[in-house]
Amino acid sequence: AGKAGNEWQGSPHPQPTPLPPHDQTVLTDNPVGPQVAARAERLSCRDCFKALYVHKFRAMLGKNRLIFPGEKVLLAWSGGPSSSSMVWQVLEGLSQDSAKRLRFVPGVVYVDEGAACGQSPEDRAKTLAEVKSVLQNIGFPWHTVALEEVFGLPPAVLQGSAQEPVGTEEAYKSAVDSFLQQQHVLGGEQTHQPHTQDSPGPCSLGRSPTATQTAALCRLFDSVRTLTAKEELLQTLRTHLILHVARVHGYSKVMTGDSCTRLAIKLMTNLALGRGAFLAWDTGFSDERHGDVVVVRPMRDHTLKEVAFYNRLFAVPSVFTPAIDTKAPEKASIHRLMEAFILRLQTQFPSTISTVYRTSEKLVKAPREGCAAGPAVPRCLLCLCALDVDTDDSATAFGAQTSRLSQTLLSTPPAEAGTTTGPGCVAGEGTQLSYVHRKGAQAQVMEQLCYGCRVNMKDLPSLDPLPPYILAEAQLRSQRDWVMPEVQEYLIEDSDSEAEDALAQPPGARLTTQEQGGENAGTGL
Repeated sequence: AGKAGNEWQGSPHPQPTPLPPHDQTVLTDNPVGPQVAARAERLSCRDCFKALYVHKFRAMLGKNRLIFPGEKVLLAWSGGPSSSSMVWQVLEGLSQDSAKRLRFVPGVVYVDEGAACGQSPEDRAKTLAEVKSVLQNIGFPWHTVALEEVFGLPPAVLQGSAQEPVGTEEAYKSAVDSFLQQQHVLGGEQTHQPHTQDSPGPCSLGRSPTATQTAALCRLFDSVRTLTAKEELLQTLRTHLILHVARVHGYSKVMTGDSCTRLAIKLMTNLALGRGAFLAWDTGFSDERHGDVVVVRPMRDHTLKEVAFYNRLFAVPSVFTPAIDTKAPEKASIHRLMEAFILRLQTQFPSTISTVYRTSEKLVKAPREGCAAGPAVPRCLLCLCALDVDTDDSATAFGAQTSRLSQTLLSTPPAEAGTTTGPGCVAGEGTQLSYVHRKGAQAQVMEQLCYGCRVNMKDLPSLDPLPPYILAEAQLRSQRDWVMPEVQEYLIEDSDSEAEDALAQPPGARLTTQEQGGENAGTGL
């Protein structure tokens, strides 16, 4: 038997080509055979893999129909594989050779986070030079901003505007028809930027951060005790900065490169962080929490493995930038621990990420009970989600936390309650006013946070290093909460029938009715 085995090993006849297992599907029109094994159950050649990859990106946009023709869309590019592949998909979709061209107006934004991640000024300059080189070759209008610029943001970033209604299918069809008619009048379709006012190239390079701003940002992140809280804070500040850039330059949509793998990890991480109530916003295709700017995730159907194959096969340019958790051990943060857990489970059970991702698709954005009919829902100061506040007597963890916070705020001596706190305040009548003035910045911020953000802020010993716009908005909200109960009894509210009649009238008649009501009120006085 051993001799026969040696003779067979030395045989000049080649071994037969192994066939794919019976549970694998071969998708190929190439005689060379399959070249890509992006999924365990599917083998495909280069051309078929590209067709499937592009189809998934286009289908995600076409199925949701949230981006209208001619709309300005800001592509949030970090230099990583997923966001680079997203920008490349948009670039190819806007080309003249594309079968079904994309019709929106793109722009790219890059946020330099080197100071928060511990990069030296020399390394930051080198990375920024590579970023500019890639963006110049893409040809879109682009913006580069440093994370230190959050210390110059206005408080209006956290206020937002009235939430626009989600476009219906009829509105989308009418917008497409109007766009095509306009293109026909102009003499055919133009280039890939039909209505943009920004020329290709740098629109805003962003001022170089000052030494004071860099020191303030480093002091903020150095004061955070855990890596988990640092990652959450970095994500929050990055979102606020991108949101500000989008509003300043007139972008109504923001595209992010979150892949299927990243969203599955994010879903499990947010559950561990106490953000289960906001999973539909944090992992869904669209995020409308900001009102006038909607965040969309067109790459949510692509796995990281597919993204890596596509970028390798088609030479998609990217820039490596170290993250805040680079070289961190597995148990350094909840994010790293959950990422290692999901990826390790994926190697043993290839359907893990797909199962978690499909679960996220079933989540529905439902308003909090009792707040659906209300005129305005209070929102978290940091993540801008609906504030999941329970009353003090609520039998939940957040209710107990709120009760403890209220007891802490009211633990001052009773003698201060009846003192005069300002002009026009009589002793004994300014209890609520003195209560607001007694509260410091710590209390003003903490009471306006959701459960998840409140837990993260516990790892920040002092809120003084926070950017000024956060503290200013917290103070403004606290003052508004105090003023509203005081003036509520003096406000005259219209009944529901009067409000509906006023909205049904044309603008001129509506103004006349209001003037007439004012004259009648004056006559009565």
